[in-house]
Amino acid sequence: MSAQTPAQGDLALLQDPVAQRLLGSTIPARLAYTWNDGTPRVIPIAFHWTGEEIVMGTPPDAPKVDALRANPKVALTIDSNEMPYKVLLVRGTTTVEEIDGIVPEYALASIRYLGEEQGTAWNAQIAAMSPRMTRLAVRPEWVGILDFETRFPSALAKRMGG
Repeated sequence: MSAQTPAQGDLALLQDPVAQRLLGSTIPARLAYTWNDGTPRVIPIAFHWTGEEIVMGTPPDAPKVDALRANPKVALTIDSNEMPYKVLLVRGTTTVEEIDGIVPEYALASIRYLGEEQGTAWNAQIAAMSPRMTRLAVRPEWVGILDFETRFPSALAKRMGG
């Protein structure tokens, strides 16, 4: 790692080309959080990167909403399926806000994931099913990147002499 390359944990990694590709991809984020009984949970979820927050939308009565209100600390990963794997790791605190209508970032994510026509149709269907949504926003507090070319998991990097 060169002197100008941000270290794992540095928020500047969000500007790295690997992070930018993954944040703009149609790969679901994997959201890890703590359930009400203290056990871990992880779910795939569509997201939208605002440049400051990773935003997700969900129905107000989704079970994860209460769990995230009780314990808002989360981890997210967005990772590719092709070798060499590209992985964006994010830790942060979730803000949970119930809003009228569809979460704007959810609508943008739907169009990114499904395309203009299907995304717009999906958003209309969601809006008709529920007059309110919950906006889940994670502001990154720690960021890591694994690219399996120059950045490896720490235990492997140590064995490689890095």
